[in-house]
Order: sequence, then C-alpha cells, then structure tokens
Amino acid sequence: MFEIRENVIHKGETVLIGLFNEDVENQKDFYRLNNQMDGQLKVYIDEGDISSGYKVVSKFLPLKEDGPKRIYVLGLGAKAEITKDKYRKALGYAFKKILSDKVDLLTVAFESMVSDEVAYETAAEILAEALVSSTYQLPTFKTDQKDPVEFEKVTLATDQDEESLEYSLNKGLSLGNGVNTARYLTHLPANVLTSTEMAEFAKTLAEDYGFEIDILEKEDMERLGMGALLAVNQGSTEPPKLIVLKYQGLEKWEDVTALVGKGITYDTGGYSIKPKTGMPGMKGDMGGAAAVLGAMDTIGQLQPKKNVIAVIPSTDNMISGDAFKPDDVITSMCGKTIEVLNTDAEGRLALGDGITYAKSQKIDRVLNVATLTGGVVTALGSWMTGAMTNDQQFFTDVQKIGEEVGEPIWLLPYNDDYKAQVRKSDIADLNNSPTRKAHAIMGGAFVGEFVGDTPWIHLDIAGTSIADGAHDLGPKGPTGVMAKTLASYVMK
Repeated sequence: MFEIRENVIHKGETVLIGLFNEDVENQKDFYRLNNQMDGQLKVYIDEGDISSGYKVVSKFLPLKEDGPKRIYVLGLGAKAEITKDKYRKALGYAFKKILSDKVDLLTVAFESMVSDEVAYETAAEILAEALVSSTYQLPTFKTDQKDPVEFEKVTLATDQDEESLEYSLNKGLSLGNGVNTARYLTHLPANVLTSTEMAEFAKTLAEDYGFEIDILEKEDMERLGMGALLAVNQGSTEPPKLIVLKYQGLEKWEDVTALVGKGITYDTGGYSIKPKTGMPGMKGDMGGAAAVLGAMDTIGQLQPKKNVIAVIPSTDNMISGDAFKPDDVITSMCGKTIEVLNTDAEGRLALGDGITYAKSQKIDRVLNVATLTGGVVTALGSWMTGAMTNDQQFFTDVQKIGEEVGEPIWLLPYNDDYKAQVRKSDIADLNNSPTRKAHAIMGGAFVGEFVGDTPWIHLDIAGTSIADGAHDLGPKGPTGVMAKTLASYVMK
C-alpha cells in the first residue's frame, strides 16, 4: 500500500500537504510546492481559499499543466497544540474526504506533516494507522453490495531514509488492521458469529502467525469445574468455547501478560430478560473478545519479543427450560460459590472463570476487557472507557498508552466498601448483582474477586465500543476500541 520516494512532486499526481499556522511560507514542503506552482499556493492563502486551521481541508485544481493534478491542503493548526490524537483525527478526516472523491493514488508531502511534537517515525506510524482505520468500511449482507473504494497506493515523498520509516509504517498498518479486525467481529450477527465460529477465527490467526492455540470444549470445562461459564451457557443450543491463544516471543515463558475478553456472542439477559429496546445490538456483547483478537492480530503481524496469552470465555446467554435462574447457586472454577441474583449479569461470571484459567498458565499480570455494564455508559458516556485496578502503577502505564493511541481511560474507585457488596450473600461466597448503585463498579468488583494478588486492570467498554455515527477514524458502528491499547501495552 505504501511507497517511499525522494521528495519530488510529479506531474499529474494528487497531493496531500499539511499546513501549520506558523511561518507558512518557510515550511519546507509548502515552500517547495509553492515554487513549483509559480507562487500559486501563496496566492490561494492570501485570498483566503486555503486555511491552516485545524482539520480544515482545502482542495483545488492547479492551473500549471506540468504540476500536480489536484492538491489537498490539510490544516494542522498551531504546532504547539498538535497532539498525537489530534494529528490522527486530522489525517483520518482528510483521508476520508479524499477517498470520497474516488482518489485511489495519493502522494503525501510527508515533510509537511511533522513537527517537534510529532516526529518523523511517529508521524509515519499514525499516518498509516489513520489511513486504514478511517477508511474502513463494514461489510453488509445486501445482495447489491459493491466492493469498497480503497486507496491502491499512497506514496510518501520525503527527504527521510526509507528504512527509517518502513517499520513505523508497518506498525501503524498493523495497529489499524487490529482495530478493523475487532470492528469486523463485533459487527457480525450472532447467528453468523457463534462461539464455534469465533474459535474458528482464532484458529486462522494461530495458523497465520504461529500462535499456540487450545480450544476448550464443554467437556473440558466440566472437568475443570468452570461452573460459572457453564451456567451462562445452560440455556443455549450452541456449545461454549474457551479460546486460548499463546504467543511466546521470549526464550522463556516469563513476564507474561494475559488478555481476557468477554465473548458473549448474544445476550438476551436470560430470565432477567432485557426489554425489547435493549435487545438490538446485543450481538456486540463480545466486543471485549473482539478487542483481544484484534490485539492478537496486531501482535502476530509485528512479532514483538514479548509473551502474551489471550483467553476468551465464549457463549451466548439464552432462555430455555435448561437456563440458569435467579436464586441459583453455582460454583466457579476457583471454587468460590456464587448466588445468582441477575442472569443479565452474566459477563462477570464468564470472566471469573476466564481469569481463573489464565492464572493457571503462569501469568504476571492480567488485563480484562468487556462490554460489561450499562452503568459505565451512564457514568462516562461514549467518550471514556471505565477502569478498575489493584495496581496503580500498572494502570498508570496502560492509561498513558491509551491516551497516546486515542483510547482514553478513566479510573473508577475500588476499595473494601465496594468489595464488601459483592460478598453479601446468606448462602454463597459471592453474589453477582448486589445493587444498582455504582453498577459499573459492582461489575468490576465482582471480577476482581477472581484475581487474587495478580496485578489486574478491568476495562469496561460498554460505552466506547459502538459509535452512533461515522467519525474521523471510522464508520458508524463498532469502534474496535482497546485493540490498540492492549497491543501497544504488550509491545511497550
């Protein structure tokens, strides 16, 4: 997709040039292109037809026959104010606009895109990621669906050495592809993406990248005593799966990060049934699993010298004569008994057994990600992922990475007062839904009961996993959120 060449703009090309507010005439690429255009760019700026204001895209057709065919100018605002995320969104906005004009061959005047805040390698990585994520189009099942419009080739015209940018471009592509993998999986209907099909997808990743893979079947779960995950599956005709992917980039199996994703392929709420307006969209209740698989896709492409294991407890949550019920008492893999007060609080049950299994694989830390609670949407909306942790430094590291990749995270409180709530039961060790108060925290606190002393972060993406409309970095629908953060943390 990408080509790197000397910093020369050729006749007939479509060019994208970045423009900061400061000292416009002395910005190297602008100066060079303006001279090639006999000062025409400067005239457009003086006339107000080109703006350097942040995320303003100006398009014009040059009059000079031996110059470029079409020029897009992307305003980047003040150099001191440009952040990685602002840069990412501006590029995404520009790429979407250019692609909407059915341009499939694009040359980027790359020197114009860098500043002290966004250096060459960083700019290349973000550019590649923004390109593949912003222009991604979700598939449909329409009989007249047309092939998506895509960039055939994007050329970076630059003074930089090609080798210095190739890794950054590849890393950006891999991060963007991981996001799109997560989007694709979350988008699939539940009758298409069953737990069995999710396991098959994981097998393709294992084959492509040389991961070790183990798919635990219902019989394996029964043998291991995974009563929490099995309870959620009781009402289903689809068999549950525990999907385990292992990537070993170090000589020894040490310093291992576990990624645990909630893989509920459809959630009716069970006997604590959701209202009819709450049912559509529940195909996305496996967004945590999708994020983990997207992260593993990125890790597989880049092959870092790190160790990581992905664990995905997967089933749907259905209603039948066999389904589990409020007032049931179940026994989890770790031996803790659970009083079920709400069958719609099923994700935390699946995660409990998933984390217990992950801990049996000699891990050093665990990140779990899930569309866990409506409460986190009420608390944080669709702009922040909610988090809980038992290790502040671990969280600080992950939060910083989330900020850098454009996936902000907000820490919710987690202390003995909250822990006490999920331990309130007259007949069991835990209860799965003690109160509607602090609902998001109750869900995370329940999951925390299965962690022990292992450093742990819980990420609730119920609010951030779906976009209500198209945005700078992608289409309406699944966002693939946390795929970048998980992969970037593993590779940090």
